[in-house]
Amino acid sequence: LGKLSFLPAAVGFWAGVLFLLLLDHTIPHLHRSSEQAEGPKSRLHRTTMMMLAVTLHNIPEGMAVGVVYAGYLSGSAQITAAGALALSLGIAIQNFPEGAIISMPMRAAGNSRWKSFVLGSLSGVVEPIGAILAAQLIVPALPYLLSFAAGAMLYVVVEELIPEMSQGTHSNIGTVFFAVGFTAMMILDVALG
Repeated sequence: LGKLSFLPAAVGFWAGVLFLLLLDHTIPHLHRSSEQAEGPKSRLHRTTMMMLAVTLHNIPEGMAVGVVYAGYLSGSAQITAAGALALSLGIAIQNFPEGAIISMPMRAAGNSRWKSFVLGSLSGVVEPIGAILAAQLIVPALPYLLSFAAGAMLYVVVEELIPEMSQGTHSNIGTVFFAVGFTAMMILDVALG
């Protein structure tokens, strides 16, 4: 591809951003006020919305693990077993507090320990599913899949962890333009060497 070698990364990145943007409109998030939620979304319990938000975060995490292991097993990528294991362990460790932010409010609301634990754990079910699906795809798709996971994670980080960007009626505009700037810098870095 030469000067267009940024294309797989840019396409995959934007597929990830747009996928999460679509999910963002489908699944209610905690940063949205009740006035912004409409119809059946406004009737969702706060804990259910938190579970959906954490599940949303886990989709690209599972894909990232699956893609890294697929790259390692293919032997054609510059991915080591230690690197794949480090990524897996890092994601596994950070899943404990993610499950706790679901389980603890459920327990405080009067649910049993077992029910709170099970529902907190269910938010992570999408990770192995995403990993298996990503690992089954062919090696030439790895740049697209890795950049898809990167775009999805960047969307989640900007949308969920930068509070000022997530305020107001059109909170997605700041996130989308952050992604536009990131993409422009990535393309310039690759194209101009």
